[in-house]
Amino acid sequence: MWENIFQAVDDLFDEMVQIRRHLHQYPELSFQEEKTAQFIADYYEKLGIPYQTKIGGYGVIAKLNGGKPGKTVALRADFDALPIQEENDVTYKSKVPGVMHACGHDGHTAALLGLAKAVLPFQEQLPGTIVFIHQPAEEYAPGGAKPMIEAGVLEDVDAVFGTHLWTDTPLGVLHTSKGNFMAGADRFEIKIKGKGGHGAKPHQTKDAIVITSQLVTQLQQILSRRIDPLKTGVITVGTFEAGQAFNIIADSAKLVGTVRTFDTDVQNEIIDQMKKIVESVCIPYEANHDFNYFKGYPPVVNHPKEAEMILKDGKKVPGIDNTEEIEPSMTGEDFAYYLLEKPGAFYFTGAQKERDNYPHHHPKFDFDERALPLDAKTLLQAFRSYQEEH
Repeated sequence: MWENIFQAVDDLFDEMVQIRRHLHQYPELSFQEEKTAQFIADYYEKLGIPYQTKIGGYGVIAKLNGGKPGKTVALRADFDALPIQEENDVTYKSKVPGVMHACGHDGHTAALLGLAKAVLPFQEQLPGTIVFIHQPAEEYAPGGAKPMIEAGVLEDVDAVFGTHLWTDTPLGVLHTSKGNFMAGADRFEIKIKGKGGHGAKPHQTKDAIVITSQLVTQLQQILSRRIDPLKTGVITVGTFEAGQAFNIIADSAKLVGTVRTFDTDVQNEIIDQMKKIVESVCIPYEANHDFNYFKGYPPVVNHPKEAEMILKDGKKVPGIDNTEEIEPSMTGEDFAYYLLEKPGAFYFTGAQKERDNYPHHHPKFDFDERALPLDAKTLLQAFRSYQEEH
């Protein structure tokens, strides 16, 4: 049966590409994915697989009960896009100005839908139950995973698995880790209020740009001088907003950035040190400040047994040449919330292009579409392996 389903997935390659390209042309931002959710629901309606909509927002879930006893395993795909203007010159280029599927979520959705269609004819032979989780709003905290979990998508679920099409990983390769896999992702905002004035009379001002520039450099010293070198973290300033003209000293400035950690103690130490640095830098200038820190997604921590299962049995999937355990990534993912509730694992499915391979969240991001059936088949193998081991 399993080999027949693998073949059925491969036979649906053209349809998965068609779905992916349709979604790519009509992307929707986090918490705004009404039409995408309807597309997913309509697909399950045509298949005749029972589904539910508006789960924790625009979430959609579908359940396929096998004809044989077994465990209930959830498989998750996300479907939101990013506020990026696409620069690719392709026939399926985004038709929505300033919005783009620049992370592969259109592919995740196409693969999971394709898997549902491939498995359906084998329903009576299938052990246990597959829960297809289509999740909105992965890209922007508080994310879509947590409200879907709160709405009950993991009730009666024994294990949960997910994968991310990854352009850093070669086609035909799976990457994961047994334990820490992706970092916790937080966001901060720092606003400095000084005193503006004429560019020729700096002594009469409190230059917000000078003050805030000191913050940018001193924040990096938290990691180099305050955190145990054997532990890890990232502090990145993503935006620096200040000034209106070349001859005016800015009276205010704003920094927005992200902090990535795996360890709660490291996270708390960074927050404490950031507060102290902001205060100490502002004191000699008699400037005011506003510091806001938003804790985002927790780290993605795979369950060792389930991650080992991916590494061991992933090689059984036709088209997968190798599986490798890798060092954790500092990127973040709200799949973390599922793993806090149930056993499971998250992994990367290689989707690296042979030419013009751009990173995730880049205006020219794209992936090798031959990875679509591999995405679907590795999720099927995770379901199969879990059934066989339990």
